Amino acid sequence: MLIFLLLLPAIPAFGESIKESPLQVWKVEDRRWTNEEEENFSRWVEENLTEDFFIRYRVPVDCADVPYAVRWIYARIMRLPAAATTKDAKMIGHWSTQWGHLPTHAEWYKDLRFRKALLHMLSETTTRTLPLDTYPVRISQESVTSGTMFFVTESHSGVIGHVILDGSSGHPLQTWEATSPAKIQKLSGRDFMTPRPESTVYSGLVKFRWPIFKKERWEYLLAAEHPFYSLEQYSSDFYEGYTDFVEAVARRMDPTDYDPWEKIEKVLNTTTRYLMDRVPVVLTGYQKCQRGSCKEGSTLWEIHSTPGRDGRIILLIDYLRQIIESNDLDWERARERMEAISIPIQKGQSVTFHHLYQNHLWLSPHPQDSIEARWGLRKCEMIFSQIRTTRKAIAFIERTYRKKDPNYADFAIQQQEETLRRFDEEWVISECKEPTPPTPNKMTGE
Repeated sequence: MLIFLLLLPAIPAFGESIKESPLQVWKVEDRRWTNEEEENFSRWVEENLTEDFFIRYRVPVDCADVPYAVRWIYARIMRLPAAATTKDAKMIGHWSTQWGHLPTHAEWYKDLRFRKALLHMLSETTTRTLPLDTYPVRISQESVTSGTMFFVTESHSGVIGHVILDGSSGHPLQTWEATSPAKIQKLSGRDFMTPRPESTVYSGLVKFRWPIFKKERWEYLLAAEHPFYSLEQYSSDFYEGYTDFVEAVARRMDPTDYDPWEKIEKVLNTTTRYLMDRVPVVLTGYQKCQRGSCKEGSTLWEIHSTPGRDGRIILLIDYLRQIIESNDLDWERARERMEAISIPIQKGQSVTFHHLYQNHLWLSPHPQDSIEARWGLRKCEMIFSQIRTTRKAIAFIERTYRKKDPNYADFAIQQQEETLRRFDEEWVISECKEPTPPTPNKMTGE
């Protein structure tokens, strides 16, 4: 009797035996989500989700699609249940049979039935449906893991790709995000950055709910019955002593106070690794695109450009600068350490880490640009290009989000305007003369 009782926790405490249709998207048999399966999902995201994941498998996504796509793909691979609530409040999932006329395959990316269902699901879900399919979690190392997602009410979402707890990144949570509209694109890796979550829709840091089979149909386990459920991130106490939600999350995840020089060494090593990885990407991009065959927005541009990779490098170098300045560290010592690191950008030419520290904002992400421009050696050209790109981004945010989410529009534009201020300052400091920096009227046509 004692042995029987000990075995009970390994058996799902919810659900009924089911007869599965040969026409459904995939079969799950007795497989169900558990804490152990969530840990496996987290490891899979950590090991498999990369910036080019959706390019390799030719899956078009926008920002809201990334969490749904990642969850469904993993569930299909592991034969676990998956569900989603559509824009018209219908629940679809692995059990759906409308694609039963299509063939299947052992590999998910060759499974025509699954791919058709996946694309339909992505077209029928948005950031407005995410609150129906997720639950808010406790902010701790045990509950916020790779695969945990975040969303901003009716505007943006992403997936936690890595959790870094050694002080080597600007924020312990590193995210994977996409942009709108939906297309086959690289993911952008970023430090976790989101406004304060809203308790009315339970936005913020969340996990997907578990589908269970009950009373002869699939439904979700009640949100409060999930193992990491918590409303703490909506409490005013959660922010006490911190400047904002982002800082509060960072300190909850990693409360350690690191020695500043130890942090500098870790950030230098991490950034150098990203820079060295960028070298072959830049060289290959130039070889493929120097004749103008990689128009911005095209599939080739998505493959060979580096905006997400460069964004990560910029964040790390900004973090490095913050450590040096906030701790009033010996600049000469730091500079000498940076000068000692050499990055070979092409045969017979290298740049130092210190050069990149000074010019990281002027790395060109465009694969058709010269190798020198890609590594910040043509600064004024890049300042001009970045000013133009930033103004375009501000105009896009105004058009896309001003009416439907003014708070997010203000938040996003504030970030872009700070970036623009830095570009304008650098234009003056660098004594750039021509071409004249673009004005708002020239950029937006107003």
